[in-house]
Amino acid sequence: MTGAATGIGAATADLLEERGYAVARNHLPGQRVAGHSAEADVSDPAAVARMVENVTRDLGPVDVLVANAAHMVMGGIDEVGAREFWRVVDTNLTGTFSCIRACAPGMAERGFGRIVSVASEWGLTGWPRATAYSASKAGIVSLTRAAARELGPRGVTANAVAPGIIDTPQLQVDADDAGLPLAELLERYAGQVPLGRVGRPAEVAEVIAHLVSDEAGTITGQIVSVNGGTV
Repeated sequence: MTGAATGIGAATADLLEERGYAVARNHLPGQRVAGHSAEADVSDPAAVARMVENVTRDLGPVDVLVANAAHMVMGGIDEVGAREFWRVVDTNLTGTFSCIRACAPGMAERGFGRIVSVASEWGLTGWPRATAYSASKAGIVSLTRAAARELGPRGVTANAVAPGIIDTPQLQVDADDAGLPLAELLERYAGQVPLGRVGRPAEVAEVIAHLVSDEAGTITGQIVSVNGGTV
């Protein structure tokens, strides 16, 4: 489980552990997690490879991969520099690819695997002042569909969830960019959602848990929106 220190990642790791999975919780250096620590910056492919080797040594072969780690910056197209842009893409898209590349061969060899990547509503619709983030998440959508076609014949499913506005620490980036208190931004976003509220990490975690379960064995190549009806 990458990006497991906070938000959707932490909620998903907690839920999967409750349901009997042995969960390795990836996090950045300097962060702390409850449970089995798997420290690595996923923007570094070599660090991902080492992490997966260590997890396999400690917990056994990886049968389920949830790729959730993300980085976001806000700013206009003329404001976001190349270094910032690639930091977002390298974390969100390259990091997801590196995790799949490290885990999928073993899954395919064993004839079973579940891959769920966390994309975003903004990867489907785009979003002003979030071009790097939107582009990286759109890449995850295509990566998921391609991986599903490639790995399906060998017993591995690949899906993605596309959350809308979810109440996670990442929203502070939006609030800072808008110059608003976080509570005011949450209220503004809630007014744009047909259900009248923003989502909770635990609600996304439930969808992910279903996609990695045996009951979801025929679901692959799908992008599941969890957004309260905004798209």
